[in-house]
Amino acid sequence: AAGGFRTHFPEVTGTVTVWPSLLAMAATWDPDLVLEFGKALGQEFKGKGANAILGPSVNVHRVARNGRNFEYLSGEDPYLGSKLTTAYVVGVQSEGIFGVAKHWVFNEQETNRNGESSEVDDKTAWELYLPPFQAAVDAGVGAFMCSYNRVDGTDSCSNPKYLDILHNKMGFKGFVQSDWWATHSMSNAAGLDQEMPGIGSGDSGAVPDHAEYFDALELNEKSAVDISTKRILAVMYRMNLPETTKCTPPNCKDYFLTDVSTPEHVSLARSSAAKSVVLLRNEGDILPLSATSIKSIAIIGYASNASAFDPNGLGQGQGAWHTGDYYAGGG
Repeated sequence: AAGGFRTHFPEVTGTVTVWPSLLAMAATWDPDLVLEFGKALGQEFKGKGANAILGPSVNVHRVARNGRNFEYLSGEDPYLGSKLTTAYVVGVQSEGIFGVAKHWVFNEQETNRNGESSEVDDKTAWELYLPPFQAAVDAGVGAFMCSYNRVDGTDSCSNPKYLDILHNKMGFKGFVQSDWWATHSMSNAAGLDQEMPGIGSGDSGAVPDHAEYFDALELNEKSAVDISTKRILAVMYRMNLPETTKCTPPNCKDYFLTDVSTPEHVSLARSSAAKSVVLLRNEGDILPLSATSIKSIAIIGYASNASAFDPNGLGQGQGAWHTGDYYAGGG
């Protein structure tokens, strides 16, 4: 979602721009381009009736084969990530859409993502992994999303150390929401403000009795609930959402099906993809390619004849949208 409006439903396919991945945007090394990209994203989400975007995704790469590296704007460089994160947040939020920086924190692999624990010393955390998140805070991002993994043995969405660092030491003034079904306990007091997508288990599909759910909420300190409520309302009013929100589900179908892509956005997507192809050394003056010196080009490897991504899931698990391929990643 951080790289464009998700076409999870077939009827939405073709109504939005297909953008290069955030990792490709990082490879442009161009904050001005990412700023324009952020504005265009905001315009398309606004046209769809949304008031938030689940991005930017800014984790600095740690595991080379992480299944979600493609969606992280920082690549391996915290300084680059900081510059591009600022541009993304400013661009998106200039259109009245608030950003949700993710995934807080140390979400570095998909393998065993619900149970692995990231162990990071404070010096490494502040020098390598936290700068892009600090940049999001400084740019005024509306919300953060906490991640599936554990940190030092404690679930990220219940981790008092790092949620306190975010709210207090880093100066974040927005709210923290969980990744989908990443909440494992009542965590308001630890610093979590909003559970997504609501009550229930993502693994079993079971929905607890509402009365039991609110009884559990009553066990929280009321001050913690008040703080979470104020944080959420603060973002809503700072972004003027009571005045600008176009629709309320389930009455958003017309906006949801609106074609929000434009020729200008398509042009920006193409130029961004071109700029993401970076040659660090042009040894032997290989580029630019010339028909007089190049007779044929070999494309080698499995990706050379891989099937194109089908948003309806054909070839990717028959509808399992979370499974990616050579050209697109899952969620």
